[in-house]
Amino acid sequence: MYFKSLELIGFKSFAEKTRLNFEPGVTAVVGPNGCGKSNVADSIRWVLGEQSAKSLRASSMQDVIFNGTDNKEPINYAEVSLTFDNHGRTLPIDYDEVIITRRIFRSGDTEYLLNKTPVRLKDISELLMGTGIGTESYSIIEQGKMDLILSSRPEDRRYVFEEASGITKFKSKKKEALRKLEQTDQNLLRINDIIQEVKRQISSIERQARKAEKYKIDFDKAKDLEMKLSSSEYKNLKTQEATFAVESSDAKARECDLENEVRQMSSKIANYRQSLDEINQKILEVRNSITETSGSLDMNNQKIGTDKERIEEAAAFREGLKKEISSMAEKIKLAKETVERLRAEYGAISSAKAIKEKAVLEKESFVESILKEVEDTEIRVKTCKVKMVDDLAKETRIKNELIKIGADLQN
Repeated sequence: MYFKSLELIGFKSFAEKTRLNFEPGVTAVVGPNGCGKSNVADSIRWVLGEQSAKSLRASSMQDVIFNGTDNKEPINYAEVSLTFDNHGRTLPIDYDEVIITRRIFRSGDTEYLLNKTPVRLKDISELLMGTGIGTESYSIIEQGKMDLILSSRPEDRRYVFEEASGITKFKSKKKEALRKLEQTDQNLLRINDIIQEVKRQISSIERQARKAEKYKIDFDKAKDLEMKLSSSEYKNLKTQEATFAVESSDAKARECDLENEVRQMSSKIANYRQSLDEINQKILEVRNSITETSGSLDMNNQKIGTDKERIEEAAAFREGLKKEISSMAEKIKLAKETVERLRAEYGAISSAKAIKEKAVLEKESFVESILKEVEDTEIRVKTCKVKMVDDLAKETRIKNELIKIGADLQN
């Protein structure tokens, strides 16, 4: 198994997408100081799961993201993909190529992918255990790290030898198994506490169970009594329903009769109003005739005045105008006869007017009595309608109660 390729995007000084291909054998990266040689080794440690920013020569993990230069803008994330050649199945996974990818965003979120599939860091660490590859393994040794290993404590050197011998994976599984056993012991202790608490609660639950049984017996008795009561109420409501149905049919028949009476009264009122209009027309004609007669009488009165003046003049000149006096006397006589005739006609017209006015008053009194009777009839109709609406509402309420009681009986 060997590294096949390394792909970097936005990691430290690698702003653009950069791909390094490794062939079997020795591969060396050479260049002047500050060109980013150490960044290649840091990227390999980082993609294998390094969690210490100090080991990557950074103050925080977000510092590994390209921060930009005068000519390039900063990038929002960093991504490194390391490809392994796994034809020998050194890694316990059924793929000829294994690609491990790590991605970090400026928000601090980190993603791990195995062959483009999201996984946990724990899955990658377990995959690499025992292969000699890892963040703390002997396969990646930084500059000056060899002297640190040789001068370190025997315990630290022992970890390197264990990783080289391939037992780190089993020791890790042992630690995890021991941790699970310890967790199980804690769970057993909690279960024992729960059992003791449950035993204390059993007596209380038994008392509650006895109370529940007594309640069930009392509830069945109450339910039986309630069923009997509901049955009795149901029969009473059935009887009331029949009574209300008869009353409703009577009310509907009475409503039809009242509506017929109202129609008849309305027809009579229309006829009376037509007769009243004809009488008013006749009264108007008589008033016009009286007005014309009054005008003629005024003219005659004026003429009488003129004649009197002439009589006075004739009296003044009586001696010289005897013939004219005789003529004027005849005219006065004729005028008096005309006045008498006009007065007789005026008296007859006044009598006729009084008779007509009396007839009009009688008709108006009759019409008022008819209108009053119509109003009383309309009030009775409205009262019957309100009563019918109340009966219908009562009938609807009784039907709803019957439905509810039927549902209760069914339950």
